[in-house]
Amino acid sequence: MGGADVAQQTVRDTDPAADRPAVPSLRHPFRHPFRQFVLKVHGHCNLACRYCYLYEAADHGWRDRPALMSDAVLDRTARRIADHAAAHRLRHAALVLHGGEPLLAGAGRLGHAVDRLRALLPEDCTLHPTVQTNGTLLTRDRLHALADHGIRVGVSLDGGLPAHNAARVDRAGRPAWSRAVRGLRLLAEERPDAYAGLLAVVDPRTDPAETYASLAALRPPRLDLLLPHGNWTAPPPGVTPDAADRPTPYGDWLVTAFDAWWDGGPGQPGVRLFEECLALLMGAPAGGESLGLTPFTAVVVETDGSIEQVDSLKSAYEGAAATGLDVFRHTFDEALAHPGIAARHAGAAALAPVCRACPLVRVCGGGQYAHRYRRGSGFANPSVYCADLQRLIRHAAGRLAAATRGPAR
Repeated sequence: MGGADVAQQTVRDTDPAADRPAVPSLRHPFRHPFRQFVLKVHGHCNLACRYCYLYEAADHGWRDRPALMSDAVLDRTARRIADHAAAHRLRHAALVLHGGEPLLAGAGRLGHAVDRLRALLPEDCTLHPTVQTNGTLLTRDRLHALADHGIRVGVSLDGGLPAHNAARVDRAGRPAWSRAVRGLRLLAEERPDAYAGLLAVVDPRTDPAETYASLAALRPPRLDLLLPHGNWTAPPPGVTPDAADRPTPYGDWLVTAFDAWWDGGPGQPGVRLFEECLALLMGAPAGGESLGLTPFTAVVVETDGSIEQVDSLKSAYEGAAATGLDVFRHTFDEALAHPGIAARHAGAAALAPVCRACPLVRVCGGGQYAHRYRRGSGFANPSVYCADLQRLIRHAAGRLAAATRGPAR
């Protein structure tokens, strides 16, 4: 499709509360098609986690949408994905069945949605479906129903011990740990082929080595460690972003967890954040939403068929993820031209000047987009975790350099 030079024209972002600098768009936005499609198959959740950015933060759009994605939305979304895959000759497409809690939609319904999309995709395009669940509804029957449809299961958990999960409670205030770990054991013991991995949010109040070891003990093939969603206007817990000499509680936590992983010997799970950091330090074309300058190629379809940007943006302000598009009236190519999505494809050109001048920019990539937000200047800022990310990257670089040099003679 043509080149991807950054156009001189600019576009305004859509925060009505601030008059913010424009961000670069793309002259040819279709060079980087969507490759990951996140379907909000159920918009409600059976838990009430105290830190949940989706239900407790700035955006409350979920209140106005149906709880369940209808058959009509599922069918039209499948057709739009298939058309996008055919138009861009995709060999692989990732499908993430999400929520809320997606298992509230029923495992059979999720299996039907995956089968429908597989039937529509071009023959040379492989579908990689995953369900991201809190694990509390994962019974033996549901697990086998999902696995039999080729759906892998990712589970969100804050740590591998009950004490790590005190904030993960149901709507009656009861801890969710026992139900989640029961589902995880079923997954690891009965269908390890369907075990996609664990996702955990970093809590600097916990012991990082203990937390990492407890998660690794649950035998995930892959572990995602995510920073809590915060920004300059609504800082994450324990961060005073404008302090001259601010501490780095999240960076310190990640450094200790990195060492536990690095020194752990054979059998350690893959930790996406650490592996991407090391790959980028070595010049490999790695990176995702948290690190690197690789164009971000995920898109969300809400329960009502609205096409949106990723959920993390909802931690910034009301409507931050909205595009005004939907699967009934618009194609995914039209979504690619949306200013917010185009900015995620613009690489270093979309970053703040201080980030572009930073020697770590090709590794850090400015940090996660949502974490750059500040009321009044939009997303044209470093990450609120800038100091923490520098701490991790420099430490990983030191460990990598020492390993490359080998033992002293």
